[in-house]
Amino acid sequence: MIIRSAYIEALAAWANQYPEELLPEIAFAGRSNVGKSSTINCLTNRKNLARTSGQPGKTQTLNFYNINEEFRIVDLPGYGFARVSKQSRKTWQKMMDTYFTQRVCLEEIVVIVDIRHKPSPEDQAMYKMVLEMGFRGIVVANKADKLSRSAQNKQLAVIRETLMMSQEKDLLIPFSSESRQGREELMQVIQRKIDEVYVEEEEEETKSQE
Repeated sequence: MIIRSAYIEALAAWANQYPEELLPEIAFAGRSNVGKSSTINCLTNRKNLARTSGQPGKTQTLNFYNINEEFRIVDLPGYGFARVSKQSRKTWQKMMDTYFTQRVCLEEIVVIVDIRHKPSPEDQAMYKMVLEMGFRGIVVANKADKLSRSAQNKQLAVIRETLMMSQEKDLLIPFSSESRQGREELMQVIQRKIDEVYVEEEEEETKSQE
């Protein structure tokens, strides 16, 4: 996939702030400071499209990025940051519930974890929820450049076991925004999903005209 254009289309907390459901959306979920913004910048070949911060919990909105006028990447607020109030956690949960249950054009959710660590209970809960909602559930094991290849393989096995992922079916991609490892594989997965959406739309339109 060649990225011809990429820009932020909306910052939204609630449904009335979402952009129109004209494009399919791929959402990125993960713990605070796991590197969602850096991953998005790497995928889009933009240094500062998504704002990165060393301060966990910085993203407090759903950030909608328009890619090639063909689809959107949605950067979700990070979860699992301990130093937030119970009210903030409730607000986060409500935001996510609203987006996940009401957004018809949401086509897939990518869960980003840190390859160096066993997935947290919050990671496990997110991945389980993604599967229960009927999505494939793509897991990106970020910060792969921090480990040797042998250490990566060891940690990938830990992630698969913890998340109860099938070796044959479930997709786990080691990724690094620094070395760009895994970028092409993830972009190909996204491209296939977007292509499927447009093919289905064309088939439905053809049927409606018959």
